[in-house]
Amino acid sequence: MNKNSMNVSVLAVSVLTAGVTGCASMAPSLPPPPPQVVIDGQRVFPESVDAAADGSLFFGSIGNKMIYRAAPGSDKAVAFVQPATDGLQSTFGVFVDNRSGTLYACSNAFGGPPGGAPLPATVYAFDLKTGATKGHYPFAASGGFCNDMATTPDGTLYATDTNNMQIEVLKKGAVTLQIWAGSDGSLGKKGGVIDGISVLGSRIIVNELAVSKLFSVGINKDGTAGAPVEITLDRPISRPDGMRAFGKSAVLIVEGGGGGKLEKVTFEGNNGKVELIKQGYPDGPVAVTVVGTTAYVCEGQLAVMMRRPAAAGSAPAPAAPLKPFVATAVEVGKP
Repeated sequence: MNKNSMNVSVLAVSVLTAGVTGCASMAPSLPPPPPQVVIDGQRVFPESVDAAADGSLFFGSIGNKMIYRAAPGSDKAVAFVQPATDGLQSTFGVFVDNRSGTLYACSNAFGGPPGGAPLPATVYAFDLKTGATKGHYPFAASGGFCNDMATTPDGTLYATDTNNMQIEVLKKGAVTLQIWAGSDGSLGKKGGVIDGISVLGSRIIVNELAVSKLFSVGINKDGTAGAPVEITLDRPISRPDGMRAFGKSAVLIVEGGGGGKLEKVTFEGNNGKVELIKQGYPDGPVAVTVVGTTAYVCEGQLAVMMRRPAAAGSAPAPAAPLKPFVATAVEVGKP
């Protein structure tokens, strides 16, 4: 999943193993899913992926400050929202709202030159078909970092603020984001790295990467947040990152620990049953989404991006080679 006013150490933790991403309601006849989708670009460093109802895949790019799209059934993602469109910065979470035909993106000033006024974390909205800008909404909290997003059926959008350990909300028809939950510290101390987010019925599920926890936050009838409750898991998870709803009572989640894993967590109340789907993502799993009965896990190679320069007078370590940036398919069945 994080400048100037941000906590750089927290950001590094989030980015190294970050973010997202989604399970969309799919059309009945989708083209056969390719076993692998390659993102056609250099130094893309994707942090998130989501799927539209027609099977299109969208990838956010930290390195190139843009969004890529793979057409339904295609094994290649190409430029969709061009670099720095309307001031777009490093793109982390992406989320598809099929009902409104909107592609949301988390934009953050990341890795830029020091000095100057810091740009706020911002949620961008783009037209799902054309990529045209529909709006952008700066975070309400100063020093925030927009990591991932999810929407309720009425179009209300929730976004995680990694640095401030909060959730912000953009209500349907609103033009400004508001802090929704976590301002009282109820989602944990700064440094916990709140990251992935999913909507399950009348509650929000969020994960926290650094402390390897899941929390549930109820949505009250008036739209306010209930008291966050930590989910009791039947076994530990390790550095959870991108996460999306899978049916009415489960999420798919990628984890950076244990060599990289894709797991399903099924909820009963505030308890969660963890099931391993696949293990072995050496290039750092950052996000998951679903097309039909096929999940796509995106690996970001963010460790290469975050490689520190050698100290003065020291010989630089050999640079780790960049591989093609890909999302790979794994069958997950129906929820």
